[in-house]
Amino acid sequence: MKTRIVSLVLAIVMVMASLFTFAACNPNQQAGDVTEFNFDTETPVTITFYHTMGEALRTVLDKYIVEFNKLYPNITVEHKQVGGYDDVREQIKTEITVGDQPNIAYCYPDHVALYNVAQAVQTLDDLIASTETVTRADGTTEQLGLTQQQIDNFIDGYYNEGKQFGDGKMYTLPMSKSTEVLYYNKTFFDDHPDLKVPTTWDELEETCAKIKEIDPKSIPLGYDSEANWFITMCEQYGSPYTSATGEHFLFDNEVNRGFVAEFREWYKKGYVTTQEISGGYTSALFTKDPAEEGNCYMCIGSSAGANHQIPKNDDGSFKFEVGITSIPQVNAEAPKVISQGPSLCIFKKVNAQEVLASWLFVKFLTTTVDFQAEFGMTSGYVPVLENVTDNAVYAEELKHANGYEGLALLSTKVCLEQVDAYYTSPAFNGSSTARDEVGKLMQVCLTTSESDVAAAIKAAFEAAVAECEYQAD
Repeated sequence: MKTRIVSLVLAIVMVMASLFTFAACNPNQQAGDVTEFNFDTETPVTITFYHTMGEALRTVLDKYIVEFNKLYPNITVEHKQVGGYDDVREQIKTEITVGDQPNIAYCYPDHVALYNVAQAVQTLDDLIASTETVTRADGTTEQLGLTQQQIDNFIDGYYNEGKQFGDGKMYTLPMSKSTEVLYYNKTFFDDHPDLKVPTTWDELEETCAKIKEIDPKSIPLGYDSEANWFITMCEQYGSPYTSATGEHFLFDNEVNRGFVAEFREWYKKGYVTTQEISGGYTSALFTKDPAEEGNCYMCIGSSAGANHQIPKNDDGSFKFEVGITSIPQVNAEAPKVISQGPSLCIFKKVNAQEVLASWLFVKFLTTTVDFQAEFGMTSGYVPVLENVTDNAVYAEELKHANGYEGLALLSTKVCLEQVDAYYTSPAFNGSSTARDEVGKLMQVCLTTSESDVAAAIKAAFEAAVAECEYQAD
């Protein structure tokens, strides 16, 4: 017992030391937010950009860096693929301790909350509001900040993600986004006119029951992300999940335990499975031949993963036509769907010119319609601007959306049609732990074989909150 206590104390000391190093030993804490905006367009300045782009997307980025440099030839943009999103976070977390972080990075809200333990991220409010004029190399001018028209052109849910950190300040601009959508076997639904494509969870339950009657060997619904499912239900019910201020972990409440108990009944009836329970993305079940056992007729997954939902045979033919619609709602008149995908943050630097150059580049990427359109067509992610269809090529491409080879475009159309429904969760240092824990909680509760189900669910919630609080301490 003494050995265990000593080990625990040593572990706590090591964690506290690590956090102290991260928060206190950062040379860039001497660099505050840039508040003076006299950008020098003559003196060369180099900025670095960390992202996760593959070769095709890097080609698009390079093309538009050339366009950016026609306006600002004194700004050299060096960009680097750093693995996946978590790899970007971990590398920057390390680099911040020695003041060697990049100027710009792909980020998710919880990444920014982590970086802000060291107060390393530049707030954008003053930059956005700046009315200073910058003269570009071609003789034209632009307002350094965002015009009201540019702000209004952002999809609100995407833009507002940048200020979900509890202090009301803006830390990010959206780069490219995705959400969850409901993929369904349109051929199957057309062949069974009594089946209704669901708009609410009650309708989804009825549809699952009817599908189970038609095809008892099937699992009507696959849901890829247990965490998204839980968090979205909190949002749709208006039930507490987390808070960026005060007490952080609020999800252990009667409403949330209630919907989890209901979904456990769905699982026991064979209506639904999830990614972790089935052992892989449920698109693999959705795209199976409907004659095979264990196939799904509906799948809730990422809009950016549409190409994985295309049910092709080995000879290139299609097993069935796919339909896409918004995910079910508690109240179809007040829809809520999750906003995901990377944003861009800018890091503080002692050299204010690096910050201003970074801002100009971020502004260029996020407000240029042609870049957003081409990046979206290449990535499968949704552009962040409402007027993206002003790009003629993009508008023409959307005309070819269909339930076969044009499924990614069909997914994008659905996303653009629900721009008023997007939400983001509060971001703080520990919000990613909450996400992980509610995902695990869903798995445990759906599959529990305890005789006292209510007690098992309550215990799972309490354990999840306790783990969140432990990780936060």
